Amino acid sequence: MRRPAADPLAGAADLATPGAWLAFATALLEKAGVALGQVATDAHDEALYLILRTLGLPLESGPAVLRRSLKPEERARLEAVFRRRAVDRVPAAYLTREAWLGPHRFLVDERVIIPRSYFLELIPGALAACLPRGTRVRRAVDVCTGSGCLAILLAHGFPEAQVDACDLSADALDVARVNVREHHLADRVGLFRSDVFDAVPPAAYDLIISNPPYEPSAHVDTQAPEFAAEPRMAHDGGRDGLVIIRKLIHQAANRLAPHGLLAIEVGGLHAAINREFAALRPEWLPTQDGSDCVVVFRAASLTAAGTVTGPRPNASAASRPSTSRSPQAPRSRRAR
Repeated sequence: MRRPAADPLAGAADLATPGAWLAFATALLEKAGVALGQVATDAHDEALYLILRTLGLPLESGPAVLRRSLKPEERARLEAVFRRRAVDRVPAAYLTREAWLGPHRFLVDERVIIPRSYFLELIPGALAACLPRGTRVRRAVDVCTGSGCLAILLAHGFPEAQVDACDLSADALDVARVNVREHHLADRVGLFRSDVFDAVPPAAYDLIISNPPYEPSAHVDTQAPEFAAEPRMAHDGGRDGLVIIRKLIHQAANRLAPHGLLAIEVGGLHAAINREFAALRPEWLPTQDGSDCVVVFRAASLTAAGTVTGPRPNASAASRPSTSRSPQAPRSRRAR
């Protein structure tokens, strides 16, 4: 007869301070082997984030907060949260119903992929630098917008721009609508339910950006529980990860202003992009961690070369992309 597994949270109810909980929860998450990268990149920071949020404390709290005494009901709340995170493997952002990109907070839940994108460090500076000197971005669009976070970053980064955002998921657009409203951008960000540009009204964009589904289907089949909890359609890029990307590149040629740019975050598909789209002269933007996984195509190259509608012979899947779809660095948290 198999003995019942020991409760990994046994004794947690006796932990009297947030600091004691931080040490316990960090070890708990590490031992459980939870997948990280959706909110923080290490167990300590994710545990600290969940403790502060569960207790209703500011994320910028100083070290003194770790020494405060916990009430019995606070200990019970922490135990319940870490049981869901470590045992049930529920992503932290789905527990708190929020995600952060830099200083910007977004509503998230199981209807959308948890925001994490290298575009955070590229908007506006690196993208603006790719445009002709003196270009004022008036029209921009985020394709596969999910929660609407990148469209909102575009609107904040380019304050003169009218921004469109599209997604095939009606559920995701419901979340995006809330985020657009919360950021007071309803007059500048338009949302469209569309498979890439199929149902988006014609426009000549200065910038098209996208963090599309780019994981090969077979890889999505074996994802860790945290990533499997996110909508599959936000991850699955088809057999080789390039299905949505091909369609986007094909349609973008008729959607860019003559000076315009198409920028796509592609995870681990660097080699595949260079191989299949060499005629379009892909350019790669540097990122702080050296992954350099955002590719830029210029309108002139798309027009001159024509668009690619299918894979070249012998094109194969690229090296396996990161499971975490480009994890962001956690926000600065001083309570350590």
